[in-house]
Amino acid sequence: MKTKICLLASTILLFIFQGMPLVAQKTIELGNNKVLCKDDPDCFNRIHPAIPMRKQANPGDTIIFHCKNADDRLLDPGVPELDREDDSAVGWVHPLSGPVHIKGAKAGDVLKVNILDVEPGEWAWTITSGFLQDEFDGFLMVKWKLGKDFATSDDVPGVKLPNRSFPGVISVLPNAEKHAEMLRREKELYDAGGAVRLPHTKFALPADICGEEGSYADECLRTIPPREHGGNLDIRYMQAGSAMYLPCYIDGCGLSIGDAHYIQGDGEVSGTALEMDATVTVTTEILKNGPDLTRGPHYEGPSHLLDIPSKTFYATTGFPIKSKGSIPPHLAYLESEKLAPLENLSNDISLAVRNALLEMIDYISNTYGYNRLQAYIITSVAVDLRISQLVDSPNVGVSAVLPLDIFEE
Repeated sequence: MKTKICLLASTILLFIFQGMPLVAQKTIELGNNKVLCKDDPDCFNRIHPAIPMRKQANPGDTIIFHCKNADDRLLDPGVPELDREDDSAVGWVHPLSGPVHIKGAKAGDVLKVNILDVEPGEWAWTITSGFLQDEFDGFLMVKWKLGKDFATSDDVPGVKLPNRSFPGVISVLPNAEKHAEMLRREKELYDAGGAVRLPHTKFALPADICGEEGSYADECLRTIPPREHGGNLDIRYMQAGSAMYLPCYIDGCGLSIGDAHYIQGDGEVSGTALEMDATVTVTTEILKNGPDLTRGPHYEGPSHLLDIPSKTFYATTGFPIKSKGSIPPHLAYLESEKLAPLENLSNDISLAVRNALLEMIDYISNTYGYNRLQAYIITSVAVDLRISQLVDSPNVGVSAVLPLDIFEE
């Protein structure tokens, strides 16, 4: 008994000497993935500093985010179809749970988010779009049945994907200055012809801030690209056991999470992974002298999260080589007269990726008998893109790595 009393006294003195309050840890839950975002007060799908905090949590508290899938589909266990009027509107993307005010966090601090658990829902979906969209005339939507350990689909028979669940979006809210900077530079890129989605009021939430009649209707940033505040990072290594470091631009930071994936290949090249509802459990820490996050968030975790989910693999390679007269889609907005006649571009990693992926799609189709749309889906959910080298100009090298254990015998 004396020993226990001494330990308790020592703990109290430690907190006193460190100037830290003794706060009992508790559990905070928010979000409802059984209803649409518009019917969930803890849900929003735009970025603006005026978006109010929904809950409060102390550092160390357990925060449980009940997250919706990427474009707010109601996934019914029988027939996972959309339960809304418009199947094509990008305005739904991404429904996020939050924001959460982290007590004691001040602007200028770093917020460490420890991911404890990602519990998948029952169903997921994947569509063909994204990086190689110009290479395909058709469209495919794949529906996946999720188990505790594996996902399967009648739309891509013979493929069994292991559970590597993680949240695609982990974000804080920007302050007014940072928000204005991001909005300005994206407008400039849009005016130059770049691939950018500017603020869009249709389906925007919260409606009173970001909707058509909202107080900041023309300012709410889309959640599609990641930025310095985090956001749609889509880093497959952010599984349970990892931690993300985010900059706090405002007091309380404004933590939000969403866009959970059951599994994803590095690159998510069709624009989607296995998009699912999920319950994400985290804790937070406040760092007063954290890392410099000027250029973007940092993260850490055990090295096994870096491994491909397979004992064996097959890989293709790509270099920045193209056909004479062609212009890669990602460079078309520059309207350069030099591009078309060239067959080789200097150090263009995006073109190298494109070539490695096209080789991999052909390999999957020819080896396993899938059509090209099915093969494209497989590259998005399972294939990892790796930069092989950046120094051997002009031909930087990229590898597309396919885990072979996903194919059932």
